[in-house]
Amino acid sequence: METKTENDNSLSLPMLADDCDKAEKGIGSDRLISNGKTSFLKTTFHGLNALSGVGILSTPYALSSGGWLSMILLLLIACVTFYTSLLIKRCMDFDPTITSYPDIGDRAFGARGRILVSVFMNLELYMVATGFLILSGDNLHNLLPDVNFEFWGLQFGGKQSFVLIVALLILPTILLKNMSILAYVSASAVLATLVIIGLIFWEATYDGIGFHKSGVVVNWGGIPTSFSLYAFCYCAHPVFPTLYTSMKNQNQFSKVMLVCFVFSTVTYASIAIMGYLMFGSDLESQVTLNLQPEKFSSKLAIYTALINPIAKYALMMTPIINRLEERLQSYCDKKSFSYLNRTILMISSVTVALTIPFFGYLMSLVGAFLSVTTSILVPCFCYVKILGTHKKLGYELVIIGFIIIMGIIVLVTGTYTSME
Repeated sequence: METKTENDNSLSLPMLADDCDKAEKGIGSDRLISNGKTSFLKTTFHGLNALSGVGILSTPYALSSGGWLSMILLLLIACVTFYTSLLIKRCMDFDPTITSYPDIGDRAFGARGRILVSVFMNLELYMVATGFLILSGDNLHNLLPDVNFEFWGLQFGGKQSFVLIVALLILPTILLKNMSILAYVSASAVLATLVIIGLIFWEATYDGIGFHKSGVVVNWGGIPTSFSLYAFCYCAHPVFPTLYTSMKNQNQFSKVMLVCFVFSTVTYASIAIMGYLMFGSDLESQVTLNLQPEKFSSKLAIYTALINPIAKYALMMTPIINRLEERLQSYCDKKSFSYLNRTILMISSVTVALTIPFFGYLMSLVGAFLSVTTSILVPCFCYVKILGTHKKLGYELVIIGFIIIMGIIVLVTGTYTSME
């Protein structure tokens, strides 16, 4: 019996000849790894936290960029990314030794596949987490524009200082290793999402803004930006293998994904429609920047919006941390090095956040290039490669082919638009 550890959850890998042969032949429909500790409810909170996070603040801007018909794109991307999340599960069921996203790339395309998937995955997660810090700095600076801090004789402007403060608040969560404990942090982010929607509705209904903007039916020039931002909203796929291996009952993973994608899509669509009706084409990259900072409901909405990046940062960084610690733990004391590694990663992320201040452009680029690659293209290519040689995919291959073509079009047009 060989044992591996993933997020403090013991994963038993029976190395019997029959089991290995079963995996090689592609008939391993039931996963052999089943010693995770995270329940269905806690895994659902993790999934909701990963999917329904800060992207909710950018969906009104995405809708204003593409017009009302771009809502079809939101639903299309939701369906496609839900399907690709199931493809990830099937790849992991096929080979029980797969415990991470790079493992899927390795099983499909060997060492080169592992390297490519690792690069795209880690870069996406890192940039998304960095975007959380930028978002927090933007919102706090909008709320408190005249606040400045002095530290050791150095003057810090409002936005930069707020990024540092939020990083200090996030640091304790990134030091947590147990996924079950981290679930309570995720639950707070899900609650915060619902509170934000309620507060924005309150602002429109009772604070005088109203739903008076009609908007446009379609803005073809803004469709690539709209598509990219919607893709960013569903960029959690590199986290899914970690959630899957941490589950107590992995047969329920598909149900977890269904709940997460339906809930996230409903919340994304709700706040996008409300924001567009409230502000029309005047929407900022984050809807909270359009709120009236002198109103109590606006202040509460902005402060509540900070819970999402604080709660989600650790979940996004966990796969990166796991890979680094797996490679370097043999050279250092595991516990002390783990805390040092996590702290250094946080410091580097803060540094990047201070040098790339534009949240909207960053998220559009991440959505077009990295999110489309990791959440749409990689699952499709790997699934076809891993399972395609063992059975005829039939009509499923046609569906996957359509998804790949769509993903490539979005990647090219969205990336070009983001860099203009």
